[in-house]
Amino acid sequence: MAAAPAAAAGSGVGRARRSAATATAWGGWGGRPRPGNILLQLRQGQLTGRGLVRAVQFTEPFLMERDKQSKWSGIPQLLLKLWATSHLHSDFVECQNILKLLVEILMRPTISIRGQKLKISDETSKDCLSILYNTCVCTEGVTKRLAEKNDFVIFLFTLMTSKKTFLQTATLIEDILGVKKEMIRLDEVPNLSSLVSNFDQQQLANFCRILAVTISEMDTGNDDKHTLLAKNAQQKKSLSLGPSAAEINQAALLSIPGFVERLCKLATRKVSESTGTASFLQELEEWYTWLDNALVLDALMRVANEESEHNQASTVFPPPGASEDNGLPHTSTRTQLPQSMKIMHEIMYKLEVLYVLCVLLMGRQRNQVHRMIAEFKLIPGLNNLFDKLIWRKHSASALVLHGHNQNCDCSPDITLKIQFLRLLQSFSDHHENKYLLLNNQELNELSAISLKANIPEVEAVLNTDRSLVCDGKRGLLTRLLQVMKKEPAESSFRFWQARAVESFLRGTTSYADQMFLLKRGLLEHILYCIVDSECKSRDVLQSYFDLLGELMKFNVDAFKRFNKYINTDAKFQVFLKQINSSLVDSNMLVRCVTLSLDRFENQVDMKVAEVLSECRLLAYISQVPTQMSFLFRLINIIHVQTLTQENVSCLNTSLVILMLARRKERLPLYLRLLQRMEHSKKYPGFLLNNFHNLLRFWQQHYLHKDKDSTCLENSSCISFSYWKETVSILLNPDRQSPSALVSYIEEPYMDIDRDFTEE
Repeated sequence: MAAAPAAAAGSGVGRARRSAATATAWGGWGGRPRPGNILLQLRQGQLTGRGLVRAVQFTEPFLMERDKQSKWSGIPQLLLKLWATSHLHSDFVECQNILKLLVEILMRPTISIRGQKLKISDETSKDCLSILYNTCVCTEGVTKRLAEKNDFVIFLFTLMTSKKTFLQTATLIEDILGVKKEMIRLDEVPNLSSLVSNFDQQQLANFCRILAVTISEMDTGNDDKHTLLAKNAQQKKSLSLGPSAAEINQAALLSIPGFVERLCKLATRKVSESTGTASFLQELEEWYTWLDNALVLDALMRVANEESEHNQASTVFPPPGASEDNGLPHTSTRTQLPQSMKIMHEIMYKLEVLYVLCVLLMGRQRNQVHRMIAEFKLIPGLNNLFDKLIWRKHSASALVLHGHNQNCDCSPDITLKIQFLRLLQSFSDHHENKYLLLNNQELNELSAISLKANIPEVEAVLNTDRSLVCDGKRGLLTRLLQVMKKEPAESSFRFWQARAVESFLRGTTSYADQMFLLKRGLLEHILYCIVDSECKSRDVLQSYFDLLGELMKFNVDAFKRFNKYINTDAKFQVFLKQINSSLVDSNMLVRCVTLSLDRFENQVDMKVAEVLSECRLLAYISQVPTQMSFLFRLINIIHVQTLTQENVSCLNTSLVILMLARRKERLPLYLRLLQRMEHSKKYPGFLLNNFHNLLRFWQQHYLHKDKDSTCLENSSCISFSYWKETVSILLNPDRQSPSALVSYIEEPYMDIDRDFTEE
């Protein structure tokens, strides 16, 4: 059937190109094209933008006659009317009425007459889907109207049972879900388990594009809604409403037998394993659903150029006796997608699969997903693909999106790497399965480190199933460290690499884990990036400071290495400048150094005493004026209304400083110094009132969130009961208490009862 109108309102050049590619890739209406190279025809369509005019070159009587012969359900006439009503200043209501008729034709199988359901051919369904999709692309508002019909959206899923209509259906569903206000529930899809189980691997990979929308929590797009106040209010609302649609959809997928196992196989299969018997046309059809239309055209043009270099003839004739499916001649064996495009195709598959696995890893069934991912050997499989696919070297002919370059964040290669790093971060974060990132030799190295230090071996290491770890000479974590150290200074990967490695260290501090990374030069690499390259990116700096804090915390050897690298006052001043340039970014390092100093000061050990006397960083943090400067700024840069998951760490770091002061019975001194600093800034009461409100919010936030409280306890090695006691002492309303904040706020400036609940 014909594609949708090309000259619809607001179509523009980009949309015209996209529609042209759709019409060609999905099989244009109106008979078979003349024998010729389809790639050259595409090139002509790309240059002229006239890929859709054929539909309006036939008279209505001719279309009616052909309709009777071929049983097209009146679609050709509807298409002609659709063309007439989708130009600028056309009657959009009439256009919608025509689309409604097309939807009714498509949904005929759901209607029963005298106990028998109406039937519709796959070809007719395919034509309806093509028209609907192209109209959505070309005519503003159509997609939203289709999205409002929930029964229609659910019905579309049933059309994916047919391979002939699968790709068109999946593409239309993806566009509709992208604008749908309410998320659909997968448990309302008829026979979901059977539908998904019958997908082949190619179909399942395409289906992951839809799943990416249905299992992710909907984002309001408003930055204010990312505040902790808003999140807490939303959580309270959610508790009364029950599980969200995204959570229900995740549970529905996990109940499908073999679902996670098939995702793991897709994520870890090699390019050679994905090569099937698909024809050239079938491969191009899948390419359309995966890549930006401009990239498809550019890629096809590149294939055409490769052809012309080998053969100057412009026509590829079908071999004798060959059939012409979908009006396109069979291509020669030489006209196959080149290896570089097949690799890119596989990369696009893995992008979506890794995203779905990542979301499931962060959901309510995290432990169940962790167990399955480990069992189905996702991590060893990714390790085997690391060099050849995930972190492969760019070639001069590597495909990138139209109008972009190889280093652009939009490139499929770049996106795959980032998604891979996000998966590693989710997999390692506070979970004992993180040791699956190592191989057997590296696990033995961890045991040897513990033995040499005369400390108990980490229980999670002892419990790791050696049959599920990485194989080969290096585990996945070691491979990541190698590419991390080679990454260019301006690389966008630095942030994600640091986050992935940091997640391996997070949780209860492990000396063996730290030494494993220190022996591989990680600390020196971080310091080089912070000091010698003078990194300017705030995101990268924050991730490096966080990683450095976890790497050095309570580790005397790490502080010795730090002092050896930062061996001049000039270097140390550059380091301090980076710390002080943004405490939101560096406060986790300040917290870790403060905690380490407190522990070292209470140890009787020559090695520790030597580090305390020599390390510039420890000497700097030990000074009370330094601690007070940090404390004042940490409290001053945050407010209850602006607290987010990113900057709430500033509040917790300020609490760590005061908890350690309380241990030394110096809490009143620190509060009195804060009062003096307020007066010196000519803002009496401003800071302490703000801190009082922050602590009130802290109680509301953390006393009802088990996970967060556990994280605080594990990362600081301070019991959560001591955190709670310290906050309660600071919020004591008794103005006679020397450790209560109100004792240091003068009456005229008192403002501690402000209501900060989310409206």
